[in-house]
Amino acid sequence: MIWDLVIQPFADFGFMRRALLGCVAISVGATPVGVFLMLRRMSLTGDAMAHAILPGAAVGYLISGLSLGAMTIGGLVAGMVVALLSGFVTRMTSLREDASLAAFYLISLALGVLIVSTRGSNVDLMHVLFGTVLALDDAALILLCSIASLSVLTLALFFRPLALECADPGFLRSVSRLSAVTHFTFLTLVVLNLVGGFHALGTLMAVGIMILPAAAARFWAVGIGGLIATAIAVAMFASLTGLLLSYHYSLPSGPAIILVAGIAYGLSLILGPVGGLAARAFPRRHFEA
Repeated sequence: MIWDLVIQPFADFGFMRRALLGCVAISVGATPVGVFLMLRRMSLTGDAMAHAILPGAAVGYLISGLSLGAMTIGGLVAGMVVALLSGFVTRMTSLREDASLAAFYLISLALGVLIVSTRGSNVDLMHVLFGTVLALDDAALILLCSIASLSVLTLALFFRPLALECADPGFLRSVSRLSAVTHFTFLTLVVLNLVGGFHALGTLMAVGIMILPAAAARFWAVGIGGLIATAIAVAMFASLTGLLLSYHYSLPSGPAIILVAGIAYGLSLILGPVGGLAARAFPRRHFEA
């Protein structure tokens, strides 16, 4: 029974193994970045940046078709340009950062869809927006694993300033020159992981595997290390379950993965011991001496 439901799809089909490996790489690389996005109250920034990469990927598609290299470079360039432009607008005008990101996000989404639609078909547009995790090739897997490795190494090197910036960014700016470097490095990691997730889950779904497991982990852990470990576990569970649902019930794989992550978030919201609804409704009694 367990063999037929869980193991056989991956034992019999190489595309399922490739999809699972790609999702594991995204879980290890992108989900910790999502934890820091959540702690820095920048979750919606991640969503905006996910759509910011679309016009660059679309230009790459316009030049070379569904080329991994061209779309990756285009997405990276577009994401970094939008990040820098939104920061410039925030510092040089009275517009808040969330408003400037929202403006660039809407422009980028419309421009990217327009570019893809001028040359490609509806199938190509769906590929760009929702990804094709079941069609990952060797080059895509190498890219995803490389981004995951770079993300883990960078987060390990910048862990302390990132954690301090989450708690008190003003203090970090006052005691260290690493504040600007840390912020720019973190935004680079966000863009890198969104570009990697874009190849598997598309621009509309890539941010889901980054944010939803992190939000679910918030109801099970307190420390940053616990949050990261729990978020990665939730992301891997969502990836495995979503792929199996896609295989057994002919569902689109990317949305299935994100929906499972959303269900995990909903259950965590209700049952989580750290601020969940059940914990608040039925608090534990503490004995007093």
